[in-house]
Amino acid sequence: MANRIVLNEISYHGAGAVAEIAGEVRNRGFRKAFLCSDPDLIKFGVTSKVTKILEENDMPYEIYSEIKPNPTIENVQAGVVAYKASGADYIIAVGGGSSMDTAKAIGIIIKNPEFADVRSLEGVAPTPNRSVPILAVPTTAGTAAEVTINYVITDEEKNRKMVCVDTHDIPVVAFIDPDMMSTMPKSLTAATGMDALTHAIEGFTTKAAWEMTDMFHLKAIEIIAKSLRKAVANDPEGREGMALGQYIAGMGFSNVGLGIVHSMAHPLGALYDTPHGVANAIILPTVMEYNAPETGDKFRYIAAAMGVEGTETMTVEEYRRAAVDAVRKLSEDVGIPADLKEIVKPEDIDFLAESAYADACRPGNPRDTSVEEIKALYRSLL
Repeated sequence: MANRIVLNEISYHGAGAVAEIAGEVRNRGFRKAFLCSDPDLIKFGVTSKVTKILEENDMPYEIYSEIKPNPTIENVQAGVVAYKASGADYIIAVGGGSSMDTAKAIGIIIKNPEFADVRSLEGVAPTPNRSVPILAVPTTAGTAAEVTINYVITDEEKNRKMVCVDTHDIPVVAFIDPDMMSTMPKSLTAATGMDALTHAIEGFTTKAAWEMTDMFHLKAIEIIAKSLRKAVANDPEGREGMALGQYIAGMGFSNVGLGIVHSMAHPLGALYDTPHGVANAIILPTVMEYNAPETGDKFRYIAAAMGVEGTETMTVEEYRRAAVDAVRKLSEDVGIPADLKEIVKPEDIDFLAESAYADACRPGNPRDTSVEEIKALYRSLL
């Protein structure tokens, strides 16, 4: 079986990368931008760093900001209507996963109107056409939505998140500029950073992992482990490291999938509006312990990438424990809660477990699971 890698056409990295937007717009002959960004980024002047570039270059745009932290079907539907009325011919997504996921769904539906029912996009939708061209400008270092073929939309009516996977949705150009991330508060930096680490670890251990994606994921783990604490302290070197590390993780997991950490985190976001990175961070060490018997020697490499010394002489039990402990310590150091006691209601566990089992990320988990085992994992975190 052939392994597939799908990445952006072009990506720009480093401080000041957003300055390249004007050249890309000009070279591609785009006329008007439909700019997706969330209300807080507009309020605090982050989005203006991009609109200023457009204005200085006489490039027209229209802003769409009806985007929630966990974007909904309604956000997408309203965005499709607004795009059609705007006269735009491309999209700029400025923000975290929420803005980029909304932009992807809008772009797909515009070019594939037979999928106007947003629910029809769940899973691997057979869309025939590429999305409206998207230029992606991440403002968080976590989701890597700017380089992935995935997006997640919340179905509020059913209290669940829909994971959508489509090679047609990947942004054509990504601008990974740590200056765009410098205003993130500590809590968001920590949560999105642990989301990136979860991507790297789950991608490294998923059933579909192979040599090329292993290379991406191990390097991402190493960079994130070195950078996240500094980024939370708003150190420029840490910010730059996280911007790169999360992108590299995205290069990998987008092409091989994830596992039940994400499957278990998605229902928490849908039901309780729990920040996705926080949910992942709390669940990750417990699921690592659960998956360990089916991961071969991979935890040895995870532990070493996390900065653990002496892994080459450790027993299997020792390096597996070391890897889990290193992840748990990083999560603790950046202020993530240790359990789900303040989030999950015990009476919701049946619904959560059933939703997690039905989630599109679950089949990639290295250990085959069941609804009952997922219930047990949730309970262990209370």
